This record gives sequence, structure tokens and C-alpha cells, in this order.
Amino acid sequence: MKRIALLGMPNTGKSTLFNRLTGGAARVGNWPGITVELLTGKILLGGDMAEIIDLPGIYDIHGFSEDEQVVRHFLHDNVPDLAVVVLNATQIERQLSLLLQLKQLNLNMVVLLNMADEAKKLGITIDGDKMGQLLGMPIHLISAKYGQGQPEAMSAIVKALRYPTPGMAEALRTQLEEDAHIEHEMARVFSNAVQVPTRLSDSLTDKLDAVMLHPWLGLPIFFGIMFLLFQAIFLFGQPLQIGVAEIFSWLRDTLFAPACAGLPAWLSGLVLDGIYNGVATVAAFVPIIILFFLFMAIVEDTGYLSRAAFLMDALMARMGLDGRSFVMLLMGFGCNVPALMGTRVMRSRSLRLLSMLVIPFSLCSARLQVFVFITAALFSAKAAPVVLFSLYLFSFAVAILTALLFKRQFANNEPFVLELPPYRFPTGRQMLLRGWHEVTHFLRRASKFIIAGVVLVWLLTNLPPSAAPASADTFAGMIGAWLHPVFAPIGINEQLTIALIFGFVAKEIVVGSLAVIYGLSGDALGNALGQQLDWVQAYSFMLFTLIYTPCLSTIATLRSESKNNGFTLMALVWSLVLAWLVSFVFYQSARALGY
Repeated sequence: MKRIALLGMPNTGKSTLFNRLTGGAARVGNWPGITVELLTGKILLGGDMAEIIDLPGIYDIHGFSEDEQVVRHFLHDNVPDLAVVVLNATQIERQLSLLLQLKQLNLNMVVLLNMADEAKKLGITIDGDKMGQLLGMPIHLISAKYGQGQPEAMSAIVKALRYPTPGMAEALRTQLEEDAHIEHEMARVFSNAVQVPTRLSDSLTDKLDAVMLHPWLGLPIFFGIMFLLFQAIFLFGQPLQIGVAEIFSWLRDTLFAPACAGLPAWLSGLVLDGIYNGVATVAAFVPIIILFFLFMAIVEDTGYLSRAAFLMDALMARMGLDGRSFVMLLMGFGCNVPALMGTRVMRSRSLRLLSMLVIPFSLCSARLQVFVFITAALFSAKAAPVVLFSLYLFSFAVAILTALLFKRQFANNEPFVLELPPYRFPTGRQMLLRGWHEVTHFLRRASKFIIAGVVLVWLLTNLPPSAAPASADTFAGMIGAWLHPVFAPIGINEQLTIALIFGFVAKEIVVGSLAVIYGLSGDALGNALGQQLDWVQAYSFMLFTLIYTPCLSTIATLRSESKNNGFTLMALVWSLVLAWLVSFVFYQSARALGY
């Protein structure tokens, strides 16, 4: 099978092209450094199957960031049959250096100048044929976002695949030409093939940035946008969540309950009260998860996320971090795992470790399920979005506190460089691919953790057989009673304690565990919690869930990315201690004030 490698700088649209060619679910984000893994897909080219590898974006083949090392090692050990180099046509002058470095490796190459439509709007004229003659390789202008120029580019790729690739292992071990020569070659190609007006026309990006990056208005606008995002999630998501929950309730009453009527009582209870209630309660959150990622995709893919990093850089610098760390915190809203992996773009190990220490405090989509359920059960429809937004603010607060406390241990002097791409509105196709990717990821996690978790919770709440279900005499009751002295000062009862224990495996299990513990689902479970807890207990529980030990996947990623057992253990212990302290201060203060 032929192997094609996608190469280029960050933010050139490689992942967008990868998705368009393969129909895959590579994460597409309009800011640098989002691709940190070797994503692969298979397509049919010229009657034969070919494998496409989306390599991380790099600025320099000689660089020493982890992304640059990944690319260099891949090219050394896995010589591709063809390298498809994707450049940003609006920044061609700056991007030619990487192309000329790659040219020295004698790779079989096809060059795609992406965002040609945006270059045209800016008045930039590129003669692709002449540039191709000067460089000695095929050059095609495309728009990966809209598919413009794709047929011609695919024909060039099919044609280029017919020619064998020269061996290049030795070439990679030798010194490339001096930078002075590369600069001379860049100037020759640019002066002969590219025409840029003396002054680029004022664009919508410039006009928007005058407001979005305003020294005084920038941050209030950012937090306002995030608040409106949460309002929209509740406005549109709650009716969908209720509808899905009612469908599952109807299916239980009309199909599953009659089908289990002839089973032994213990087996019927396991199937209905254990597996079905737990899975159904968690599945009801799928619409909210979809909405969350669709709205976040708009924030990311429009290019606004880069602006948020720029706005926050000065503040983050005081904590030993930089704007990229803030971007990873925002990225952690979806899932902490890719956010931790995204720190590979940082060359400073100290900066990486400090960023990895604070990222698990991001309110990920798994925690979002818990908070949406609790807030809907105990708070009014008007107050619920405010409560959820306050939890996001708390996530930032504990991340900032952690960074301030540990910045001396992880001192960093790496300069912060971030490109601000033009504003772009994502296409419907991008949005659907993003939503599909996140939902499938959620369902895969469900299959791994949630079913096993709710079964185990059911067993703990129904064993030994002599004990009444969910009573103090069950194993779950014994565990809850043993831990009660630790959690009582923060207002968390024995049932919630059991759910927190299973949340250590995956936060998605927390709501499912509560459904099994109480033997209820949907609105019935929410009403039961509303009768048993007041808002102070509920908020304390959510604070602890927000801050305490992350899930097993996050822990495994922390270990693999840090390559340090001591650091991983320190991160776990710190999050657990901090969660208890924050919840304790809130709960005891609220009670002291009479709430």
C-alpha cells in the first residue's frame, strides 16, 4: 500500500484536507498545535488503496520540539511514497522556508497552496505554474475548506505516486544547506512567482480584532461569549435531554420490563435497575454533549481561540505559564487527554509540566454531565446556567492558584509566539464531523467504563444477599459509612460518596452510579436528589467533583506525557487535597452564613 504524508506548518489546513479526503474525524481547529498524533486514513487512488498520514504541524525540520522530532523520526524511519506539503497561501513568504528545507531531502513531493480563496481576497496573486517550474515540483492552489481545486490536486497526487521515492535516510543525517542559501532561494522564488500589493486591504479580521483584542473590552467580551455559550447549551439542550430521557423511560416500561418479568428477581434488578437505569441516565446527556462540542467548535474554528490565548498571555505569564497554556485549558473543556497531549508543542519541559499540572482542572465534558444533571435537579432554569458558569470560573481559579503555588518549581523562560489566523466560519461539514467524532468518542468510553461501573455499583448496593438493597448493611453502605467522617464536613452524604469513588475511573459513571444507588432514573432521580440535598450540599459536591482526582485516562496520559511517576503522584494527591479544602471552605462558610 502506498503511503502519503501530509506535511506543513501549523494552521495551514492539513487536518481539514485530511478530513475532506478520508471522511475521517481528525480534530480540526483554527489555531496552531492542535494535531499532536499521527492520524491516518485510507483512500482509493488510481485504483489502488493509499494510506494518508496527517503529521503534526512544524515550523522547522531542524527544530527540537516534540512535534518536530516526531516528524523527523517519521521521515527517517518510514519513508513515504509521496509527501503532500500544505502551505498557507496567505502567508506564502514565511512558509517557503520549510518547503525548501523539505526539498533538500529529495522527497517525492506535491505542494498544495491552501486558502487560495483568502489570498485572492487579500489581493495576493500566486502563479502556481511558474512557482512549480522554479521549484521543480507540482504546485496547486486549493481551498481545503470548500473543496476548490481538489480534483486537479488529486490528479497530481495520483501521477506523482507512479514515481519511486529516492532513499533519504542518509540525506537526513547530513547537514542541509546553509540558511543563507535557503533565504536566497526564498527571495528568488518569491520575487518571480508571487505578487503582493504594497498594502493589504483592510479585512474583516482587522475590524473584528480592533474590538475583540481591545485592551479593556477584550476579556469581558471573551467571558461574555463563554457565558452565552452555557446559556445556549441549557436553552437548547435541556428539552432534548428531557425528550431522550422520556424515550428511554417509555422503552423500559413497554419493552424491557415485560421482557424481564420472567427472570429471577436478582437478574431482573441487575438488568433494569443496574445496567438499564445507569446507561439510560448517562445516554440522556448525548444531546447536550453534541451541543457543547458544536458551540465550542465554532469558538475554535473561527479563530477566536487564538485570540483568547493572546488576551490571557500577560496574566498567564505572571503564573509561569503562557497563552498556549490557556488554550490547552480551554481545550480541556472537551477532554483533558488531548489537551495534555497538546502540550507537546511547548519546548520547555518546565512549561509543559506546569501546564499539565493545571489542565486536569478544566471542566471536561464528562464533568459537564454531572453538573447539568445536578443543576437541573436543584436549581431553577434561570439560575442553572449561572451556576454552571460559576463552576467554569472556579476551574480557572483553581488552575491559577495551582500555577502560582508551583511556578517556582517549574520555572520557564521560553518565549511565547502565536499566530493569529483570520476569522473563518466553519462549514456545516466540519461541524458534523466534529460532532460525530465527539459522540463516537463518548460512546466508546461508555462501552469501556459506564456499563462495567454501573454493574459494579449495583453489586455493591445489593450484596450481601441478606442485606436490603441500598441499605447501610450492603457493601456500598459499609464503604460509605467508613468514609463518612471524611466527607461529612463538606456536606457529601454516603450515597454521593460512593458515586465519587467510581468517578475516579471515569466521571461519566457518577450520574449512572447515582441512578443505580437510588434505583431511579431521569426526573425521578432528580426529584429524589432535590428532596435529599439543599443547594449548599449540591454545590459542594459539584466543587469536589470539579477538582478532585481526574479519571484513569487522564492519569495514564499524565504519566505517559511527563514520563515521571513522582510528578503524576504529586498531581493526584494535590488535586484530591485541594478539592477537599475548597469544598470545606465553601460548605462551612455557607452554613456559617445561615444557608
